[in-house]
Amino acid sequence: MTAESSKTADAQQEGGESRPDNGPENRPGNRSGTSRRRATIWTAALTLLPLALLGAAFWIGRLVRPGGDDWCFLPVVRDEGASGMIEKFFFHDNGRVANALLVVAYGSLGVAGHRWFALVSGVLMLGILWALTSAAIKKAGLTAPRGLALLVGAMMAAVFFLATPNTYKTFYWPANSVSHTVSPVLACAAVIPLLRARTGRARDFAVAIAFVAGVLIGTLSEETAVVAFVVLTATLLISCWALPGAGRTHARIWCAFAFAGIAVGTAILYLSPGARARRERFGADSASMFGPEALTTVLRAFGHILGTIFTTWQYLGAVAVGVVLGLLVRDGEQGADGPDGSLRRRPLLLVLVGFLAFLVSGYLCTVVAYPAFGASVVTASRVWGDFLLLFVMFLVGVGALLGRALRARRWRIDAVMAAGAVCALACVGLAVPLIQLERKMDVRAQRWDRQDRSLRTQAARGAQVLPYTPVSVSGMVEPFGNHGKKLWPAQCVAQYYHLKKITYSTRLP
Repeated sequence: MTAESSKTADAQQEGGESRPDNGPENRPGNRSGTSRRRATIWTAALTLLPLALLGAAFWIGRLVRPGGDDWCFLPVVRDEGASGMIEKFFFHDNGRVANALLVVAYGSLGVAGHRWFALVSGVLMLGILWALTSAAIKKAGLTAPRGLALLVGAMMAAVFFLATPNTYKTFYWPANSVSHTVSPVLACAAVIPLLRARTGRARDFAVAIAFVAGVLIGTLSEETAVVAFVVLTATLLISCWALPGAGRTHARIWCAFAFAGIAVGTAILYLSPGARARRERFGADSASMFGPEALTTVLRAFGHILGTIFTTWQYLGAVAVGVVLGLLVRDGEQGADGPDGSLRRRPLLLVLVGFLAFLVSGYLCTVVAYPAFGASVVTASRVWGDFLLLFVMFLVGVGALLGRALRARRWRIDAVMAAGAVCALACVGLAVPLIQLERKMDVRAQRWDRQDRSLRTQAARGAQVLPYTPVSVSGMVEPFGNHGKKLWPAQCVAQYYHLKKITYSTRLP
């Protein structure tokens, strides 16, 4: 056999057909570089869709005006500052000290703080999800096209913020968002130092962050603390087979300190006079919350919640972006502390653990929320965010595993395009109700501003009792709701405008 025929035979064995070397463009390095450039361009183009959606959502946030609990928070922040707000929460309302600090952060700016809350909190949460995705990819020993981590983070953020039955209360209403939307994302931020740690000092820093973040979460949101406890437990369980020796040890130490921090924060909250007063107000002692009848009732309510979540088709966007992630990442140099081969050999076990963590944490969050909301917890989607973020991440993970399974198939390019089309369709599906919500928020903002100017003007002239017309959006609580039957928070509104009293009116000034 000649040398030339030997080369031809080798080419046929490797690729199934002879590929003569006609120039530099056919060399493997150039083909690989071209493929990477195409993947980067395609990823960047697809990323524009969720980013544009998020940008529109952030801009719409300028139409937010105070309502509900805000009426009672704003006068306290204005007149008593941070100490007054902390005292109100710790001794009277619910014991959430960290929550009080976040309320002060936006409430000290008055109406402006509400108008720009969505932009500031949204950009912060998007940045955290982006950084978390990038750190997770590198920790797993994978390489990805530029912009892929941003695509995944933006799609997760868009679905998490907007794929709920009541986007206004979930994302735009600051009083709820800091407790049930911002809080789980802040909990995720504590994981980033652990994923980025490469030296002993960096790991010590990650452990310290875990403890401090645990205390913060424990005094910020009971539901997020519950989710964190469940996820930490699941992490400890899978660390036995999913992580190598050194990585397993570091992960367990980190989890232990995170556990301790959350336990300290939860204890501070639970033992506070405010939390005790809240339990007495709703009759939420341990016997009533964890009795067989109560747990069964909550289980039925959680079943209805799952029905709503599983029939929200826009969550397919999270699965689709996970498929894109699994298809486009490439195996790189495996990190010493990254997951070992056992994790890849048993993906179904990982999926099962993740799904059970979501179900258990979601049910326990419903148990915690049920005393305050009762049967309405089935429709109170604003308090689902604590476990919905875990659900979105679970869907992305499932999609990534599916994408990896499709990588060796002939239809890999078709799968990438199909997954990208689903992402685009999900963005459109989220944009339609957002546009409708913007119109309602615009109407409310104009009416709110007009009444605000009138009340301030008359109060400045010495008026003590003025009429007030409820101006609500997306079911927000306003004084004299239900045709004037519900008074709360009328007294808070009067205090906000330095009045003695407001009365019910059906006509705007």
